[in-house]
This record gives sequence, structure tokens and C-alpha cells, in this order.
Amino acid sequence: MAYTSVIDVMLLLIRDGTVLLAERSGTGFADGYFNCPSGKVEQGEDVAAALCREAREEVGLHLHPGSLVLASTVHFRNEYSDARLGLFFHAPSWQGEPVNAEPHKCARIDWFPLNALPDNTYPYTRVGIDLYRTGRNFAVSGWTTDPG
Repeated sequence: MAYTSVIDVMLLLIRDGTVLLAERSGTGFADGYFNCPSGKVEQGEDVAAALCREAREEVGLHLHPGSLVLASTVHFRNEYSDARLGLFFHAPSWQGEPVNAEPHKCARIDWFPLNALPDNTYPYTRVGIDLYRTGRNFAVSGWTTDPG
């Protein structure tokens, strides 16, 4: 059987050595954890269009799809064994100032130093940011390998 996976697009918005994170709230999953502005690619949508849509919906920013830089990729498996492929895109420029555009899903947004993320940063997000920060571009996280 062919493997399928959810594809997540994650926005690495970097300013003066800090990254913008959003604290999840009221979603029923990972509430209380910080995450990059992000979301799933929808049917008929390419990854750049998905990230631009999510940036508008979550933090009120307008991004140009052609300016996005794929910074890191994480093949992640969470504690429920749900597998996801996360594409972390760096946006070197944007229009607007970030706002919490989804207060029903987000308690707050804030800027955090790249090398001092909050303890309650979701592991998937932490891996992608750490890859970017250290100049690496790929990781597998949450998977176990059967030695047999």
C-alpha cells in the first residue's frame, strides 16, 4: 500500500534573531504549546499558496509566494502515531505587522530568541526551528526504528 501523509506548511518569520510563535488555545490539540504560524495543505493547493493563506488567516500577513525559501523539512510522528511532513519556509519579507488574527485558536503571538525557545514549544516546531538555526535542513522526529 502506498504511504500517505499530511503535509504541513510552517512559517519561519524571523526578525532581529527572533522567531514569531503562536500559543495554541481552544483547538483540542497541543493547546498551551507554542507553534509557528502553520497549517495543512488543502486539496488543490500548492505548498506556497497554502503558506500564504495560513499567514493571512493566522497572523494577518501578506507573503509573496516567489519570495519563500524552503528552510527545513521534518518528517514527524506525534504521540498518537500520526505522521506528518512539515515544510518550514522562511519568509525574508512580508507585508503588514503580525497580529493574532485567530484569537479563538490562539492565546497570543510573540517573538522569541531563536536560541531560547519557550519550554512549551511543540516538539515538531522546535525541531524545524533548530534545523534552521543550525543551518541544517532535514530531520526525522518521533519515529522508532525496529532493529529486527
